Amino acid sequence: MAIDDQDTIAAVATPAGEGAIAIIRLSGRDAVAIADRVFEGRRRIAEMKSHTLAHGRIRSPGGKTVDEVLVSVMRAPRSYTGEDVVEVNCHGGRIAVEAVYRLLVAAGARPAEPGEFTKRAFLNGRLDLAQAEAVIDVIRAKSPKGLEVAARQLEGELSARVQGVRSEILNLLAHLQVVIDYPEEGVAELEPSEVRARIERSIEAIERLLAGADAGRVYRDGIRAAIVGRPNVGKSSILNALLGEERAIVTEIAGTTRDTIEERAVFAGVPFVLTDTAGLRETDDPVERIGVERTRAAVRGADLVIAVLDGSAPLGPEDVEVLRTVRDAGIPWIVAVNKADLPLRLSPESLRPWIERAEPVFVSARLRDGIEKLMARAAEAVIGRETGAQDAVLVTRERHRAALERASRSLADALDALSSGYTADVVGVDLQEALEALGQITGESVADEVVAEIFAQFCVGK
Repeated sequence: MAIDDQDTIAAVATPAGEGAIAIIRLSGRDAVAIADRVFEGRRRIAEMKSHTLAHGRIRSPGGKTVDEVLVSVMRAPRSYTGEDVVEVNCHGGRIAVEAVYRLLVAAGARPAEPGEFTKRAFLNGRLDLAQAEAVIDVIRAKSPKGLEVAARQLEGELSARVQGVRSEILNLLAHLQVVIDYPEEGVAELEPSEVRARIERSIEAIERLLAGADAGRVYRDGIRAAIVGRPNVGKSSILNALLGEERAIVTEIAGTTRDTIEERAVFAGVPFVLTDTAGLRETDDPVERIGVERTRAAVRGADLVIAVLDGSAPLGPEDVEVLRTVRDAGIPWIVAVNKADLPLRLSPESLRPWIERAEPVFVSARLRDGIEKLMARAAEAVIGRETGAQDAVLVTRERHRAALERASRSLADALDALSSGYTADVVGVDLQEALEALGQITGESVADEVVAEIFAQFCVGK
């Protein structure tokens, strides 16, 4: 079914279920007229000033009261969507909300598609595409830092940086084009050294944004950390210590954990997706063998591996196999030596061939000692110490990273063309490609199907 952007749309904007209040939102040129058809108060909504509230009742066509409500009106262009918006605040019972919503649809509104309110804000110039994507990141933030990063993007910090680079490239491209197309205007040609310097400044600006991409993704999605080791080293105990609750079953019997267990937690503002795994070892037990294979799959899909060793026992062949598996995975990893509350029998020298850059972290899952240090080391292994600087603008989405990388490559191609002595029009082709790549972030040059895919991720009513 084709969607008409001129329709007035309606949706319940609050979660389903019982609550104190619920909000039903309308947006479009007929929002006020449609709401007036079912609302009865001391004055009509059409007579209300923008950004004011009115008390009244929603009436059925037969004149029966459906609910007592507060109605707010926000007139274009000073609204979320840039259109006339009316919000009906009714009681939060499921039946009442559905009844009011159905009356508004019957009065002329169309049920909104997922994300259609924010899409209209984008189409009406209230938000650019990066800001619109930040709306859903604010809603889905998994930590205070993740919320901060999303809020800064919603305010336009990333867009401003991207637009700054676009303006620099656009000004350079315009100058080159004027010299080519209108030689009679007498515009002086730029020296190749100046063209090179301006392109290099743009590349540097893009690289600064890309430097924060790993941290940005982590704050948005979390670090996927797989906890691995041979049976009975305390992997499940470490998970329980991290969560502060008995989430995983812990016994003295080797091989208790047969499947992966996944939980979320936040440490020092960094969200983690923690996966407890079955012990890595050779086994004839068909069920345990499946668990071991799932452990290997968890390692392959992780951002970080926490390799757990038993500090109360010497390093054994199964431990060595764990360390070899983790090392060969080619992703960041750290070593946690558990049972630090017991006499140490694991020789630090036996770890030297495996640990080149960082010392192991000694922890006691039973006493919860060393847990904070372990997770600080885990975060550092993935995002480093500096990428979360207060003034950094963090790129959070793979779509943005890919566009920045394309722009950087195109600018590098422009430098190569300049070095090879190609004419300005050839250099201009690469500059134009860089412009288009950056425009995909903010929406100036993005395909319609990409826009549709982005807004399909939203809930109805946002």
